[in-house]
Amino acid sequence: MVIKELVKNARSHAFDGYQVNWEDQSQLVSCRHRLQHPSAQERSLHVTSVSWSCTGSVIACAYGRIDEGDWGTEKSHVCTWNLDRRGLNPKQPDLVIDVPTTVTALSFHPNQPSLIAGGLYTGEVVVWDTSHTQDPVMAQTGMSADSHREPVYQVDWVPLQKRGEFGVLSASSGGRVLLWTLDPDQGGFVLSAGYALVRQQVPHSSRSNYKARGSSHVGVTALALSPWDSDIFLVGSEGGLLLKCSFSSQTLAAAPSEGQSVTLRAPAVFSFRPRNSPIHSIHCSPFHRNLFLSVGTDGLAHLHSLLQTNPLLSVRVSDSYVFDVRWSPTRPLVFAAATGQGVVQIFDLGRRSLRPAATIDQGGANQAATCLAFNSQNPHLLAVGKTDGTVNIWHLSADLTEQSPRETVQLELMAREVAE
Repeated sequence: MVIKELVKNARSHAFDGYQVNWEDQSQLVSCRHRLQHPSAQERSLHVTSVSWSCTGSVIACAYGRIDEGDWGTEKSHVCTWNLDRRGLNPKQPDLVIDVPTTVTALSFHPNQPSLIAGGLYTGEVVVWDTSHTQDPVMAQTGMSADSHREPVYQVDWVPLQKRGEFGVLSASSGGRVLLWTLDPDQGGFVLSAGYALVRQQVPHSSRSNYKARGSSHVGVTALALSPWDSDIFLVGSEGGLLLKCSFSSQTLAAAPSEGQSVTLRAPAVFSFRPRNSPIHSIHCSPFHRNLFLSVGTDGLAHLHSLLQTNPLLSVRVSDSYVFDVRWSPTRPLVFAAATGQGVVQIFDLGRRSLRPAATIDQGGANQAATCLAFNSQNPHLLAVGKTDGTVNIWHLSADLTEQSPRETVQLELMAREVAE
């Protein structure tokens, strides 16, 4: 009888995919560091953007203000901390770069750990070299005919045709997406390509009831690059538009010439169902070529497929704004979202319930979580910037970072279910 039961159990699939984890899972998240720059806190500056270096050792944060008023003229800072450094002082950054205006966006170079690209409220784009502490400005667009005239809400490093070289892509609320290349001889930027998003040229889906109103340009507030297709980028607007765009578009933009050195093109090739409120953040899945997330002021996170107009899934994240969203670099079904209530919600789409798998709340009433970034080199670390001027480094447990055997299969099923 015992042998019969053992044979039966040996053939059973009841525990297929189960991996035993001997770690104590009583604490899903714990705070490792609470980083702050006293000068920025004294002036009540907010953290507007965070970015990890390609080595995963250094965290950079930008300061400014996200509230209303004439905050663009406020002086601000970019600060860095090396978390691997012995004797780390959380109240004293390793490097402080003073900037004459609010820094609205930040992005570390994907290969060179000393280079940081930044976008400013004035519309300028800057690259800082942190190895030159006395004069870190490596390149700056200045205020020319080629420059943005509105705040730059996102900057990203884009691979160029020449292997190993990167340009800086910047997007602004003025409706321009510009690709800059670094010119080492001139010590500045050269505008390589320009795109203008004009309402009349936006492709509207058959189900869309979106009406063009107000200004003719589409104010870009969010941008995401596809890690799967170097020709695709996604754009979200302050009017709720969500667009798939192509770098190779040859359609001329119906925008008045302002003396740019390049011909502006209209990049939008597909329109997703518009939202009724501004879109704050978009992020493409690192595990599936067709999936991406978007969040905005409606408090929802939408899971989209590039192949269809409507979202596959909508998750209630907050009763307030959602400022930022990021997929986990190691868990295909996990993402984190930063809310206007100051809470970061971590969701696991593999669960039956759409409630958060973990909630990060460090208190502080009315202190919004404005930005977040997973560390791709050390996936246990998550950086969160807040309006109280702090950057909190959270440690995530194995439950939130270790992939289960069927996770990629589940993600594929979600994508297929929608596309069929």
